[in-house]
Amino acid sequence: MPTDNTTVLDARAMDRTLRRMADDIIELYDGTDRMVIVGIQRRGVQLAARIARIIEESEGVAVPRGALDITLYRDDLQTVGPRPVVGPTDLPWNLEQRHVVLVDDVLYTGRTVRAALDELADFGRPARIALAVLVDRGGRELPIHADVVGKTLDVSPTGRVDVMVKEVDGRDAVILVAQETAQ
Repeated sequence: MPTDNTTVLDARAMDRTLRRMADDIIELYDGTDRMVIVGIQRRGVQLAARIARIIEESEGVAVPRGALDITLYRDDLQTVGPRPVVGPTDLPWNLEQRHVVLVDDVLYTGRTVRAALDELADFGRPARIALAVLVDRGGRELPIHADVVGKTLDVSPTGRVDVMVKEVDGRDAVILVAQETAQ
């Protein structure tokens, strides 16, 4: 089964995209008052940390950040296996009346975001939740959209978008993997 890989964003383009997303987030909330940035495990956490650092540099304020592992909130948990790997959820504050920015690497069906919203509800009722994604690849199964999008791609159902971050993968890149179906 041959594959064709295309680099959509290299490290420099990814950095520029995250900087633009940070500006869009500040504009969306008209500043950083009561803002909390929460990344979805795995690579959403690293992207959220970078966005938070960019906002801190530009605005001169520390933005609280956290992490969600949505594994136990998935609607397909029974297909994951008998011992799913669960990462840390780190939300050490009450979210009541906070402006939450939920960050993920790729938005596809919307099911990951739905699970994240379910988990966030266990930590309080934010004033607003915005979704920021590095890549929106289309293909929604649920009526979920991102408020801030780094890059929009048209990806076939058999294709894949791989987001690589230096902290996990040793390099920054967004790769489009177009897989051919077997004949």
